[in-house]
Amino acid sequence: MKKQLDANRKKKKNEKAERKQERKENSAGGGLENMMAYVNEFGEITSTPPEKPKLKDQE
Repeated sequence: MKKQLDANRKKKKNEKAERKQERKENSAGGGLENMMAYVNEFGEITSTPPEKPKLKDQE
């Protein structure tokens, strides 16, 4: 009886580890760049950074 319970626990643990590994391999990932969000001049959230205005040379 106890051997059977231990075997079931090990089986479940292995299945969980396999599912975790599968999720890790199939995830989009990407890091910080994919998580960044920007607000444009109209107050809307976008995924592209705003363009920096070009400053005129002051001589």
